[in-house]
Amino acid sequence: MTGRRMPRAESVRRAPHGGGPRREEPTHLVVGRILAPWGVRGEVRAEILTQFPERFAVLQEITVGEEHRVYRLQSARLHKGNVVLKLEGVDSPEEAAGLRDELLYVPVSEAMPLEEHEYYHHQILGLDVYTTGGEYLGTVSEILETGSNDVYVVEQRGREILIPALADVVQEVDLERQRLIVTLPPGLIDEEEA
Repeated sequence: MTGRRMPRAESVRRAPHGGGPRREEPTHLVVGRILAPWGVRGEVRAEILTQFPERFAVLQEITVGEEHRVYRLQSARLHKGNVVLKLEGVDSPEEAAGLRDELLYVPVSEAMPLEEHEYYHHQILGLDVYTTGGEYLGTVSEILETGSNDVYVVEQRGREILIPALADVVQEVDLERQRLIVTLPPGLIDEEEA
């Protein structure tokens, strides 16, 4: 890891360079996705989409689906890389099956604290990207998770630049000014494109 790990979060809309408000901050963060019913008591098995699986043990409520339905969490336990949840009011496998593929959210106010130089995806998406020399490269439109490090997809006028989220490339993340300062590795963009 590079010290700039990006825990997963729901995506955010981005504003064009130099225009109006930068982005709408999310109200909730994605922490999982319901995969299937589990057992006969209405439990669900969910894929963990957070780098903090321990959070499920302390949650009292969880928000389900785009409609943000809040359920009281009766129990949660980790099982073979997933989490098994018992949601209050979901008492049969049939009711649990109705929640299949729904995303699980927590309010942003309950986001786990990060170490210095670590950011949630929603904090990076929409940032303007500049070189250390002041050249505007575009806006972060997407973050690709490659396993070893994230890659920022930077778009400007139909052109995409893939910038690795590495400590020697990303020099500064300035959330207040909504910008990212980078040192481009040699050969990352053609001289004609620059």
